[in-house]
Amino acid sequence: MDDFQLLMKLHIEDERQGPGGLAETRRAIEFAGLTTSHSLKIADIGCGTGASTLVLAQELDAKVTAIDLFSEFLEVLNTKAQKAGLKNILTKAISMDSLPFAQEELDVIWSEGAIYNIGFKNGVNLWKPYLKQGGVLAVSEITWLTNHRPKDIDDYWSAAYPEIATASEKIRILEESGFKLLGYFPLPISCWSENYYAPLQSRFSSFLEQQGNSKEALQLIEMEKNEIELYEKFKDYYSYGFYIAAKI
Repeated sequence: MDDFQLLMKLHIEDERQGPGGLAETRRAIEFAGLTTSHSLKIADIGCGTGASTLVLAQELDAKVTAIDLFSEFLEVLNTKAQKAGLKNILTKAISMDSLPFAQEELDVIWSEGAIYNIGFKNGVNLWKPYLKQGGVLAVSEITWLTNHRPKDIDDYWSAAYPEIATASEKIRILEESGFKLLGYFPLPISCWSENYYAPLQSRFSSFLEQQGNSKEALQLIEMEKNEIELYEKFKDYYSYGFYIAAKI
């Protein structure tokens, strides 16, 4: 089993595959000015098991195409949508750098905690052509909350994701790429500790048991524990920032 499959198995039972929250998704919808006044065509990219997808489909008059690399995540999303009686979600198991849309086809591109997979600047420019003029890009992205931070956490995130930067730097990328900022806010601690890490930690033992305490599974859990410890120690210095911008 490769590392990606092991990660998928660790996270598939979670409501969220990264930090986030229902209130925060709704807040981003409000910043974006999205309403039910007219039908929207939305792509939710890197959707995981669909925490944000379900909100978009339930609260807007929208056809939502949910995209993730793992078909297993999308099967969970399809089950949730069916139970909720939602018929406006289409799932596609494809890479986020090979989208199946025509130019200026979409009203909204949504991506919570996933754009880092192809890099923020690359993702913004790669996805921009699919948006209509005035279309909305809404993404959450790992962000420094301060200009200066302890060396330990700076070294960790600079190695894990060299594009990590402050909000002002991310906003500049959006502006230079032809977007107008509509709103920005950092995710609160609850989005990490309560919504993401706590449910994940509660399943460490059962996951290891399912994987026969394999070397690979033990290494993965140690990595997750280290990330959680770093967050608890250095949470004043970084979070996900939610960026909402319009194509101009």
